[in-house]
Amino acid sequence: MTEEQRAEEKKGSILVVGGGISGLTATLEAAEVGYEVFLVEKNPYLGGRVAQLKHYFPKLCPPTCGLEINFRRIKDNPRITFYTLAEVENISGAPGNYDITIKLNPRYVNEKCTCCGECEKACMAKIPNEFNFGMGTTKGAYLPHEMAFPMRYVISPQIMGTEDAKRCVEACQYDAIDLEMQPQTVNLKVGAIIWATGWKPYDASKIDNLGFQYQNVITNMMMERLAASNGPTNGKILRPSDNKKISRIAFVQCAGSRDENHLPYCSYICCMASLKQATYVREQYPEAQIYVFYIDIRAPGFRYEKFYKKIKEDENIFLIKGKVAEVQEDPSTKDITVVAENAVTGEKIQETVDMAVLATGMVPNTADTKLPGGVKCDPDGFVVSDLAQGGMFATGCAVKPLDVISSNQHATGMALKAIQTLVSS
Repeated sequence: MTEEQRAEEKKGSILVVGGGISGLTATLEAAEVGYEVFLVEKNPYLGGRVAQLKHYFPKLCPPTCGLEINFRRIKDNPRITFYTLAEVENISGAPGNYDITIKLNPRYVNEKCTCCGECEKACMAKIPNEFNFGMGTTKGAYLPHEMAFPMRYVISPQIMGTEDAKRCVEACQYDAIDLEMQPQTVNLKVGAIIWATGWKPYDASKIDNLGFQYQNVITNMMMERLAASNGPTNGKILRPSDNKKISRIAFVQCAGSRDENHLPYCSYICCMASLKQATYVREQYPEAQIYVFYIDIRAPGFRYEKFYKKIKEDENIFLIKGKVAEVQEDPSTKDITVVAENAVTGEKIQETVDMAVLATGMVPNTADTKLPGGVKCDPDGFVVSDLAQGGMFATGCAVKPLDVISSNQHATGMALKAIQTLVSS
């Protein structure tokens, strides 16, 4: 008997909710040992937060490095069925026998789409670019990003019923745009569920003293988009207010994190993300001065500690131990002044820079969304898996703040837990 024949004999299926790096890993690990997997993603594309990064640890790879391979594996595996623009509406049943109701929201573009881009050219309306965190706009007919999977355009609901929508239909020579699409319901039976619902950046506008209302104060995820080659500036790190080149920049750590008024926990990877972004600046501006204001630098593990030591060797990167008290703007120049107290010397510090980057923490997407099926969350919104009961498990940043490699490892373990539910039921 061949390995393929043995795989075909495996019974039961698994639902994975969330198509970020954790969800992709869990899906592939289960499917490639022979189990049927249904993958549900709320966005019109798979890839999650990793798709928005310029580089990610440990090898500082671009997203194309890992995601492209995973997308190919998904495309080639007949045991995987994935749904985008989808959400789980209802769950009933018990481990080994769940009934699932999934709502599919209309994309208004069908499988005939060739990504020719003619609909985008014909569309005049512009909407905020969510993939770039509102930095710039995109057309009402858009491809989410250049390596989107599935590689298919989306018609925004915001232009439905307008002349723009009609122009998109007229421009498409492949009959790929269907403005009559309606929401659909899909019913599934599965034996186990993996929640890989991911995270979002903490809302920096809630932090009154750190100046997010100023144009030249951005978040760490916005910085990733600025530095990315497919970002709003094609990878050039420029000051948002006037596209000025950077000579001085500040990174403000723990922006809202480790703060009982905002996020009481450490988000684990923010320190390393800022040090990584310091290398982005250094690549483009060899003489720029970079200031990193921190409470504690957390470099978990040998590789991160090694990276941290390398950063400290740069004579123009200044690591300042001190919590930032205030961020101010000069209205005439739009320059930003960061005010802090040096925890080592006790002196008050004021550094004026071209722009500041707030290292906002990770908030689980489940923090303000009640999951169906009786899923339990802790006070911070992270999903709590009931390993004793089995059946439903959470992975990646749905459980706690994690980096990419840790998310992959955790997702592999949860795929095994899901398989154990199927085997024992």
